[in-house]
Amino acid sequence: MHKIIGVTDLQRSFRTVFDEVARKNTPYVLTRGSRPEAALIPYETFLQFQAFQEKAILERFDRFSARMIEQNAAYSEAEIITDIEDIRTELE
Repeated sequence: MHKIIGVTDLQRSFRTVFDEVARKNTPYVLTRGSRPEAALIPYETFLQFQAFQEKAILERFDRFSARMIEQNAAYSEAEIITDIEDIRTELE
């Protein structure tokens, strides 16, 4: 379970909060004016989040790539090259 702490209180007790996060794996939500604005989490949790985020991005890219391959399957390489050459000519 996470704890909530205001930025001002965090400034006064940073070392204690830091030790609690690092040693006891207790995440903190940091607030300013009672609005949550950031989180202080254990490093291992951060690494897991980064890996999850990277995996999600790669899966999204793979879906996009598969969709592009499917949509372009009807076009031959010669047609694609001709289209590219036509566009280059138009841009010149």
